[in-house]
Amino acid sequence: MKSILLPTDFSKNSLNAINFSMKFFKDQVCDFYIMNVQKASSFISDDMMVVSSSATIYNTIVDAAKKSINNIISDIKKTHNNSKHNFHAIVDYDNFTDAINQVCEKHNINLVLMGTKGASGLEKVLFGSNTIHVIQRCLTPVLVIPHGYKYSNLSKIAFATTNLEPFAIEDMQLLKEWVNLYHSELDILHIADQNHLAYTSYDNHEFFNANFKQAKHDYIDTTRKDMFKEIYSYIHNNKIKMLAIKNKKHSFIKRLFTSNSLENLAFKIDIPFLVFPCRNV
Repeated sequence: MKSILLPTDFSKNSLNAINFSMKFFKDQVCDFYIMNVQKASSFISDDMMVVSSSATIYNTIVDAAKKSINNIISDIKKTHNNSKHNFHAIVDYDNFTDAINQVCEKHNINLVLMGTKGASGLEKVLFGSNTIHVIQRCLTPVLVIPHGYKYSNLSKIAFATTNLEPFAIEDMQLLKEWVNLYHSELDILHIADQNHLAYTSYDNHEFFNANFKQAKHDYIDTTRKDMFKEIYSYIHNNKIKMLAIKNKKHSFIKRLFTSNSLENLAFKIDIPFLVFPCRNV
């Protein structure tokens, strides 16, 4: 049985990610933990003046959030009616990423699945701040579902790596499982960028050949600062349905998605994005 954490702020993007998860895991037995994280600073407003003396602000907010989550669960059951899926409502009152890590540890979560915000105006941002903090600091694999993305299939997955660390199969068990379960083709995209020589490089071909025997190996050798555009082109030229990477302290995440000028960042991730955690965050 899989345990999946679905954070929600009740936005269209988070609800879209929840709907994606119902389809993605439709044939698997799963416990879904739908979670809302509240911040105390959000509730200091005139609205709190109407709270009765017998109720605390905390209880009022938590009860309202739980009711909203239960409404989501009710809608899911009516829409999907899947006997393989069980649901649990969680409301926390904490730092967003800390709350997620605590729930993951308590309930042995296998995957955090969450949605992103869309870009607006010249702010072509890739992820909302909560999402980027989670994929940088979460101790559990995170699957990010882009704004408006609808599940179709998982015919091709690309795993992008700069080979700055040796891999262990226990770190990427989900990738192996999904390749087999969804009969996906796997492309291993080896990247040598301008920072490549600054670190020790590992040859992970033996690892991939042993654990992903049918995988295809491709290579990008670039001196461009904007590594993301190189990967973006590869994704669309090869009809990739999911991009996966392994996070680490040298911060592939930051190098992959940071630009000096947001106005110059012309693209954003538009397929599901799977991030395996760094062992020592």
